[in-house]
Amino acid sequence: MLEMLSRMLFSTLVDADFLDTAAHFADRAPSVRADADMEALRKRFEVRREGFVAGRSGGSVDGVREEIYQQVVAAGAGAPGMHVLHVPTGGGKTLASAGFALRHAAEHGLRRVVVAVPFISVTEQNAQVYREMLDPLEGEVGERVVLEHHSSADLDGGGAARWARLAAENWDAPVVVTTTVQLFQSLFDRLPSAMRKLHRLAGSVIVLDEVQALPDRLLAPILSALRSLVDHFGATVVFASATQPEFWSLRELAGTSRLEMVQDVEELFERLRRVEYVWRLEEGLTWDVLAGDILQEPERQVLAVVNTTVDAARLHRAVSEAVADDPGVGSAGGVEGGLLLVLHLSTRMTAGHRREVIAQVKKRLLEGLPTVVVSTSLIEAGVDLDFPCVYRAMAPAESLQQAAGRSNREGRRDRGRVVIVRPADGGAPQDKAYVAACDATGMFFGPDLSDPDDLAALTRYYQDRYSAQGSDGHAFGEPIQALRRNLDFPKVAEAFQMIETDHTTPVVYLRDSVDDADRERTRQDIDRLRRGLPCGPGALRRLQPHTASLPRHEAAAAVDAGLASPITGDLVEWLGHYDEHRGLDRDQPEDRHQYLV
Repeated sequence: MLEMLSRMLFSTLVDADFLDTAAHFADRAPSVRADADMEALRKRFEVRREGFVAGRSGGSVDGVREEIYQQVVAAGAGAPGMHVLHVPTGGGKTLASAGFALRHAAEHGLRRVVVAVPFISVTEQNAQVYREMLDPLEGEVGERVVLEHHSSADLDGGGAARWARLAAENWDAPVVVTTTVQLFQSLFDRLPSAMRKLHRLAGSVIVLDEVQALPDRLLAPILSALRSLVDHFGATVVFASATQPEFWSLRELAGTSRLEMVQDVEELFERLRRVEYVWRLEEGLTWDVLAGDILQEPERQVLAVVNTTVDAARLHRAVSEAVADDPGVGSAGGVEGGLLLVLHLSTRMTAGHRREVIAQVKKRLLEGLPTVVVSTSLIEAGVDLDFPCVYRAMAPAESLQQAAGRSNREGRRDRGRVVIVRPADGGAPQDKAYVAACDATGMFFGPDLSDPDDLAALTRYYQDRYSAQGSDGHAFGEPIQALRRNLDFPKVAEAFQMIETDHTTPVVYLRDSVDDADRERTRQDIDRLRRGLPCGPGALRRLQPHTASLPRHEAAAAVDAGLASPITGDLVEWLGHYDEHRGLDRDQPEDRHQYLV
């Protein structure tokens, strides 16, 4: 309590100082935005949502989504606290949580809604939904409502971008859509520029979407901080997920009420059961055999999700080569048309490249064109895709269920097909939490066991997964808690890292498709960063669409081999080959990649 109170007071003081200084140099009185009329925003949201729902395609799940929405919005009249939104994938979680948050804020006089999502792609998607539902329409008079704040949001232009830049400095907006990284790094930071927005969380509804993605190693400080915000600073927290973790089995939430927003969750999951699971866990399943099986799927639209970027590249190559051996089947590249197209998604591709591929996939699925997508888990949470068939490499139970949420999402088929496989040469992360999750998955899910959407089995899975990591709290971030109790703010900021930056390196690459103006501006940004000239955060934001990731040891080897060049800090520019389909493919059979041998 004392640590969080100190942070709140510091945030308030710092923000007031920034605002007063800015007003002084602008020769005006300091000012902040008046609190929004949450009841008016709620009514605007309801009207626009009704129009959106009326224009939907009318899949079989729409009626259930409406039931979910009405239950969740009704829960908004309930008491502040820690609310749980547990609905299956495709159950309309984004709109339902927004409806709850706006009604809850209006009912209880709360000042803003803060929505945090683990992945930038999903953050962008959710922010667009909120803007469509709440911001003034073109030609309407009124203030902007929704602030999108994350590393790739454009906050550097004039007009709307200028408002967004100023609002992002202290989250002075009625609705903030951000990433969990931005939210929690700010919560545990010590720098004035990061912390000045913290006091805005008091008296707010905080919606944590895809909450299963919060890292086990930081659950103690995260849950403890959220509890403090609820107990002492008038906030309400929403845990939203199709695969709800058992947070209440951890001591940080012991004694707090778990406020369920949807009744009879088990019946809901049964009604929205849209897939059948097929377990193929035999030994010796090679990439070539798996590629052949994928190409034999009768509906010709298949998503294959694997555990590592190397596995994604290898399976994509195997499927592409199998297609190339049969010219009548399709294309391993970007050729449009009726032939089968094989696409790839991983963080070894630049962010802009990934967005282009996702847009291409959505278009092909809508047009019914035969398409195979090989991806890492980045496609699982919140990406609105609907395949008849999904292959998923064996992984923690929540990942299996999230992957299943990309199959028969709209309920247009009797059942989608989810095939769980164990590739012979497949890789996987080796950190303690991931290993514990995989071990627990093997105990409860599989042939002759439960399917991943069995809620009772999921509860036992999470409890076993947590207990396997030890009861002393060390695996969940208890050392950070000790630092917080000692009010050691510098060491807390150093220890609390949502992204383990020692594992990966950001790599900039300008693809051939980048237009001349963007290329020139980006080259200038790289040059200024390399020379140590002042650039502000705008330069790094502009580089984000051109940035991929590599394991740190690969990036270091590439620099030593002259295939990459340092820019600033751990940021490097890629000078070697970039595959037009797989990005920074470490197995590309070219001399330039022999540094990896």
